[in-house]
Amino acid sequence: MIPRVDGDARLGLRLAEELGPRHPVAAVAVVTPADIRTAANGAGLGSDFELASVSKALTGLLYADALERGEVRPDTTLGELLPLDGAPVARARLNALSTHRAGLPRLPSAAQPWRRTLQLWRHGTNPYVESLDELLEQARGVRVRRTAKPRYSNLGFELLGHGLAAATGTTYATLLDRRLAGPLELTGLYVPADASELRPTALDGRSRRGAPREPWANAALGPAGGVRASIGDLARLLEALLDGTAPGAAALEPVARFAGGTRIGAGWVITTLRGREVTWHNGASGGFRSWIGLDRAADTGVAVLSATAASVDGIGFRLLASP
Repeated sequence: MIPRVDGDARLGLRLAEELGPRHPVAAVAVVTPADIRTAANGAGLGSDFELASVSKALTGLLYADALERGEVRPDTTLGELLPLDGAPVARARLNALSTHRAGLPRLPSAAQPWRRTLQLWRHGTNPYVESLDELLEQARGVRVRRTAKPRYSNLGFELLGHGLAAATGTTYATLLDRRLAGPLELTGLYVPADASELRPTALDGRSRRGAPREPWANAALGPAGGVRASIGDLARLLEALLDGTAPGAAALEPVARFAGGTRIGAGWVITTLRGREVTWHNGASGGFRSWIGLDRAADTGVAVLSATAASVDGIGFRLLASP
């Protein structure tokens, strides 16, 4: 069956062929020096997907932008920005958080991550339900490891984003809107505080086997995994990142070693593949997968979104190599 394709028909068919029937609802953007192409299969170009951990890449842009504005310093600590009551996590520096080197766990133990994961697998429920106040209370009890090695942390990016918002006296959702969505006219980029704030354009996500999944709509999660956007938004973001007009574009510059021989900027991972440097991030939630990447030397960018919880990383890298 030929899928419904909105946008560039050839690109949409390539997306369908690459992803197969497991991904009936997906979208792609390809930005090159010659043109900008977008396509959506099984949805409209304006439909919004969960970005999951691609949200961290956006938080990295906000961090780099805040540095440029002089609102924070690389050595600013969380305790200077958030009410952490002198807990060990209060000593975490923003530059360490932005590169996953603050020694924080992926999630606080008080959040009962294994119980949440089990509920997600069994019932498809949103595992992120705490308020910002509850997140801060969980963070106060976190054990901080002293290690030179990176330790990927959702908690770290949650606190980084909320700390940046606190530095400007606002919320993360408002900061994202004022600093990124507004200036770049990303009209579908937003952070729902809960499921009641989902827009009519919001897609429903599904597991790999097609079971429905609750949306991961939560204000506390926002900076690490709660942002939603359309493929058109990501196309415009890629264009701005490539031409240098995106706020906080310095986040793309590698500043430290990361896992598996990669390097990391502010949230963005940098990998060398067959002599090409790729700057990227992926995302995974209960019902969605996402990937965004740039070959800055070739002035090319790609984004792939799916409303099914099966990886889209492969097609992202392949499209970037052969757009």
